[in-house]
Amino acid sequence: MADRDGIPIEFSAEPPGENDPGAMSDSGAPGKSIKVEEAFAALAMGLICLISLANVVVRYLTDASFAFTEEFSVFLLVVMTLLGASVAFARNEHIRITFFLERFPRSVRLLAELITLMITTLLFSMIVYYGALFALDEYNYGEISAGLGYPSWLYSVWLPMLAALILVRVLIRAWRVMRAARQSTRPGRPS
Repeated sequence: MADRDGIPIEFSAEPPGENDPGAMSDSGAPGKSIKVEEAFAALAMGLICLISLANVVVRYLTDASFAFTEEFSVFLLVVMTLLGASVAFARNEHIRITFFLERFPRSVRLLAELITLMITTLLFSMIVYYGALFALDEYNYGEISAGLGYPSWLYSVWLPMLAALILVRVLIRAWRVMRAARQSTRPGRPS
């Protein structure tokens, strides 16, 4: 979908259908590549639900508690959140306020989108870098988790890896925005 000046607003995971005459054709849309991320995010959510349900049932039927399962639940929640963010960037559905931005001229909207993508790239680059340092420190110092005594790096290594996945999605989005901006400014292109 594009705004009134042709700047892409969203890139659906599905290709534009014939029933949508105003849809912008984007052969580089994410398509099936995000299905794996969606599946793993759904798996993480399902596991969180199962762990929580088992904890409630056991606590109700006995006086025992699976308090140690909180470690898994927190880890799965972080994984699910980062995978969801990756899917949101792939589909261009991340949270933003567009009320004022849609009323600006095309050049201002394009500039705002590119600045947003640059800041997001910087943020996730820092998360990749410092997350990797953090996981490496946990590995080098042999830190273990408080609940189950597993090596802590097994949990923290996923932060830089999933942040790198988000970073790739953000860079693909920036490439699409710049490509669409170049195509819309070509001479002879109908408005």
